[in-house]
Amino acid sequence: MRTDLHRYLDTPLAAVRNLGILAHVDAGKTTLTERILYLTGTTHKRGEVHDGTTVTDFDPQERDRGITIFAAAVSCAWDAHRINLIDTPGHVDFSDEVARSLRVLDGAVAVFDAVAGVEPQSEAVWRQADRYGVPRIAFVNKLDRAGADLDTAVESIRERLHPAPLVVQLPIGSEAGFTGVVDLPRMRSLVWSEGRETVEEGPVPEALRDAAEGRRRQLEEAVAELHPGALEEFCAEGTLSARTLTAALRDLTRSGDGVVVLCGSAYRNRGIEPLLDAVVAYLPSPLDVPAVRGTRDGGEQERFADPAAPFAALVFKVNGTATGRLTYLRVYSGTIGKGETVWDSGTGRTERVGRILRVQADRHAPLERAVAGDIVAVVGLKSARAGSTLCAPGAPLVLEPPTVADPVVSVAVEAVGSAEAELLVSALTRLAEEDPSLVVRTDPETGQLVLSGMGELHLEVAVEKIRLAHGLDVRVGRPRVAYRETVVRGVSGLVHRHVKQDGGAGEFAHVVLDVEPLEDVPDEGGEGATRFEFRSTVVGGRVPQEYVRALEAGCRDALADGPLGGHLVTGVRVVLTDGATHPKDSSERAFRTAGRFALREALRACAMVLLEPVADVTVTVPDDAVGGVLGDLAARRGQVSGSVARAGVVVITATVPLVELFGYATRLRSRTRGRGVFTARPAGYAPTPSTASTGTAAR
Repeated sequence: MRTDLHRYLDTPLAAVRNLGILAHVDAGKTTLTERILYLTGTTHKRGEVHDGTTVTDFDPQERDRGITIFAAAVSCAWDAHRINLIDTPGHVDFSDEVARSLRVLDGAVAVFDAVAGVEPQSEAVWRQADRYGVPRIAFVNKLDRAGADLDTAVESIRERLHPAPLVVQLPIGSEAGFTGVVDLPRMRSLVWSEGRETVEEGPVPEALRDAAEGRRRQLEEAVAELHPGALEEFCAEGTLSARTLTAALRDLTRSGDGVVVLCGSAYRNRGIEPLLDAVVAYLPSPLDVPAVRGTRDGGEQERFADPAAPFAALVFKVNGTATGRLTYLRVYSGTIGKGETVWDSGTGRTERVGRILRVQADRHAPLERAVAGDIVAVVGLKSARAGSTLCAPGAPLVLEPPTVADPVVSVAVEAVGSAEAELLVSALTRLAEEDPSLVVRTDPETGQLVLSGMGELHLEVAVEKIRLAHGLDVRVGRPRVAYRETVVRGVSGLVHRHVKQDGGAGEFAHVVLDVEPLEDVPDEGGEGATRFEFRSTVVGGRVPQEYVRALEAGCRDALADGPLGGHLVTGVRVVLTDGATHPKDSSERAFRTAGRFALREALRACAMVLLEPVADVTVTVPDDAVGGVLGDLAARRGQVSGSVARAGVVVITATVPLVELFGYATRLRSRTRGRGVFTARPAGYAPTPSTASTGTAAR
């Protein structure tokens, strides 16, 4: 059912759905988005990834590479509901882009390949959605491919993602003969005939009636096990009505206790209408999700999705364009009109909203206002960054920003001409503002500009963007990985005495520290985040609490420069066991300085190891190339964890140091005559071989 979007710009909140499309690269996210836009009447021509004509992959690099790089927002209407949809990247290097989108979404459609099932990045984005509590439904795509099997894909969802999959459709036909589905809740057939753009509804085919009834029974039993209301009706009646089943599926989806599974072929326009119906029926509106929580004056405060409440919004994306700087917002409460003033809680500045835009990828429609539940872009904000909270000046609030992972790969960049050096600095700064997972710094030894990111492709795209958008000729050094250092054997009772007396007020701090490895503590800040714990066992007021806090700050300062090679130190616990102060010369500054020098001295006395980033790698190769690929992985210090044969190919899983993966794509293509592919996702850090056995003490 096509619907005019412009009739629903003022859609009631209950009829709004803010959702993302999530998947592994090449699972069909962008094709699915294109079919949704076409089916809802938002576009009048189907875009194709391979032709470079898609709406959401509008960046030149996306069209050249045939992958989604930047999250793109679009709006469409279906059955009197407005759907704000974000097509997210599937490549692991752009997982931070996915995280920033998930932070502001109320629901998601997870897309899976019917042949491959759950792939590595599918699992990664699923865990990200878990972290932000985003309800999901699943769409098993490419059911028309050779080797496609819905049951196998569903089993991989059950085994690797651990939700309760609730399959609501039975395919009609298989592989190239896939023509439709049986809708199990309503026991009807939905068929898409070749050459027709609309679905034909009918009774369940006689040949599939027994199978459909059996699947419907399995669905009822699975729902009754999870939903008390459904269980009551099932025990009383022996079956579930379509109304009860739909209501229970909605509750289970929104609570996360189950995931509704649908199927189809986006490329062949099959299965899109029931997927949109499921989005409307099962995923939550802004009114159905809990109130957003923020902090105000040190206390916690809730803001409900109420247009009349004080304005509060979270910035999740910033994009510089030829016509101005676009700041993408999710409005959580209140209403904002063009020309009004907002307060940026991060910078403490007020800014004026010049224009408000409804975003259609790279096209925009002007709006007079945005209300709670909206996802819009605004023009005119100069200082807001991804993660900034914008709010009414008279009702300040700070919302939790998306987490940003530590970068793991770096390259040195420099302008070819000296006259362009300042322009390069400006371009890199602007790039880091738009993408918080990119970090720009100056190497203190060489004076070179160093750009750090989440992987080779991430940095390659960033550098190419500088060349295209700013017309700069840039030289790029060899990629380098971000090493870490950690303690394997600590020291006890290290005494450090900081005394400074050079006229005027002096400085005095006396501390005794124990330093030990910090094990089995999860990274709270994402992959590779610094793990550090500080505590004090000093009693009797020998070291006042404000000095203890200053000492901890000094210890954190020391973590930035490890003794093995100046790398960041992680996995350390520091305990203050004793200390002393001077009535006149002790201060927070003195204890912070003491903490910095004391921990550096302690780390030089500890046994340390160098850690390198490693990645979980999945390599899919023809079965006649397995031996060469395994040998190459071994030469790259890869630890193979398993292999599975599937229809003429072998899927190999391994853990490989990230530094060994530079150039691996070219090597793999060479060994497999272009038929091998691989994916990699960060898997934390592991000791390097030179220091893994006993640890290397830095003296």
